[in-house]
Amino acid sequence: MDQQDLANLAHLRRARDLIDREYARPLDVPTMAQRALMSPGHFSRQFRAAYGETPYSYLMTRRIERAMALLRAGMSVTDACMTVGCTSLGSFSTRFTEIVGETPSAYRSREHSAVRAMPPCVAKVHTRPTRKRRVRNEEAAGVPAA
Repeated sequence: MDQQDLANLAHLRRARDLIDREYARPLDVPTMAQRALMSPGHFSRQFRAAYGETPYSYLMTRRIERAMALLRAGMSVTDACMTVGCTSLGSFSTRFTEIVGETPSAYRSREHSAVRAMPPCVAKVHTRPTRKRRVRNEEAAGVPAA
């Protein structure tokens, strides 16, 4: 890894930190790319290469992660949706279900006492959503994901 690669990683970290800090604000790829001092296309490619997902996907995963914490605390699904920066309840619910594996309402109504008993740093690791990846060609062919 040369000096330019290290500099690019530092710029990408700045953009990722922006997403982590400002997830509730309207953020778009050009804004994130500007923070990384890159063009939007180059930024998207570099971000995916470094972190394994697109900037928008990372943003939505962070929003869902924060929404999960709000739902565990008893906030309504609509309020959690708006609080984390999503403007469409339908899109939020679809993305939440895609990432978490259950609807926001089902997640909210489930018991979370074990998570409440954990220290926050441990709970964050154990409740972090993981994206279940499916290959679009397999979906189109009707092949179930593993």
